[in-house]
Amino acid sequence: IIAAIFAAAMSSIAAELNSLATSTVIDMYRRHLRPSETDHHYLRVSKAATLFWGVFACIVATFATGLGSLIEVVNRFGSFFYGSLLGVFVLALGFRRCNGHGAFVGLAAGILVVAAVAFHPATRGISFLWHNPIGVIAVVVTGVIVSEMTRGRATARG
Repeated sequence: IIAAIFAAAMSSIAAELNSLATSTVIDMYRRHLRPSETDHHYLRVSKAATLFWGVFACIVATFATGLGSLIEVVNRFGSFFYGSLLGVFVLALGFRRCNGHGAFVGLAAGILVVAAVAFHPATRGISFLWHNPIGVIAVVVTGVIVSEMTRGRATARG
């Protein structure tokens, strides 16, 4: 059973490294840097990209051990954006007078407010679970104000 678990883990890691190397070589390297090389050249670059992504994953894993549980890390990172995106939906569905200017500025303001709350020493005690409602409130308030200020303006179309 233990061998099967290790085999499944190794298979997942191999698939991940293969996907990263393939997208790096095909989508970035071949498209932007060397569009007309031989398949042998791309194979060598793909092997180097696989090595790079493997080393990169090991380095990230080394530093990630001190971050806590994976669920908490993902939610901490996502909380910078989740509340702000929800705020844009609240603007679109709940406030008919809001426009694109208000939504865009509100989104930027929401992300900045959440970042300020997350990193400012005075607000370090606030749980990351509160970042989502803070982001929603910041987006809605800023979006409504900016929409009211820009309501009569025509947008430039190109």
